[in-house]
Amino acid sequence: MRYDLNDLRLFLHIVAEGSITAGARRMHLSLPSASARVRTLEHHAGVALLIRGRRGVRPTPAGTTLARHARDVLDQTARLESAVASYSRPPAAPPLILLGGGSAMHRLVPQALITFLRAHPDTDVTVSESRTPQTVRKLADGEADLGVVLDDEAGSCGLRTEPLGDDSLVVIGQAGGILAGRPMLTYREAAEHPLVGLDAYSSLRRWIEKHLGPHAPAVRHRTTVTGLGVLIALAAAGVGLAVVPRRAIDPRQSLEVCELKERWARRHHLLAWGVTDRVTSTVTATLAEHLRQAAQLEPLDRSAPGDNLGRLPFRDC
Repeated sequence: MRYDLNDLRLFLHIVAEGSITAGARRMHLSLPSASARVRTLEHHAGVALLIRGRRGVRPTPAGTTLARHARDVLDQTARLESAVASYSRPPAAPPLILLGGGSAMHRLVPQALITFLRAHPDTDVTVSESRTPQTVRKLADGEADLGVVLDDEAGSCGLRTEPLGDDSLVVIGQAGGILAGRPMLTYREAAEHPLVGLDAYSSLRRWIEKHLGPHAPAVRHRTTVTGLGVLIALAAAGVGLAVVPRRAIDPRQSLEVCELKERWARRHHLLAWGVTDRVTSTVTATLAEHLRQAAQLEPLDRSAPGDNLGRLPFRDC
């Protein structure tokens, strides 16, 4: 026995609405046409599927069974159509290439990707973590479309850039712990206590070590991890202090947050455009807009120094 998929959809709408008229409206059918389709279903089934009353309709036991299996059939059909859809589409354009450091990859880039990929199902994006010097080189060589870079490392890169937001570093620790009541301290003071940090290959840790230089204080890392989310959770649990970007902290999380005195801790993200054929394409510009919107949604402490970059104009560095 074979059932028409549109008849099954109509039947499910009727059962959900409790009315043949309402079900017909959802399928953009006239009432006579919908009624005829229901009679065809009942003819195929050999039993009544609906109990008709003055206030609408409700399914018979056979109708309830049909509705349950109809949902399964339609769900499986949708999965089947989705599985083969990509083979029937014309070849897609090459994916956009987006680069950024570890700080940007924690919240900024994922949030932008969520909104962009949902809105543009035919556009793919290749994302890689990359330190600013490598990102600048790839953008200049046409190997990437967009990059999130740090202002102090971008320098006179010759690329089109625009301010994206504050990325200053702070020290965090357990609420009520040794940082309580301290508005600011140096990295050397923080290093007098056990720390938790990122692994030696992370872009953020390498950036910090570069700015500390050869006279960096000896640090006891109780553990090192690969992601900022885990790092912040460990600091909040009192395992050790941690140096993290302020924007990586969820303002709802119970933590002590302390400013770093060092000038190098004041960082800002820039959005940099690659020297590629697609630099002015609509899709690249759209991804850039999603990055701007994600940056505006980042949970920043607006009292943080230097957090007025969002009002600065484009610049060429």
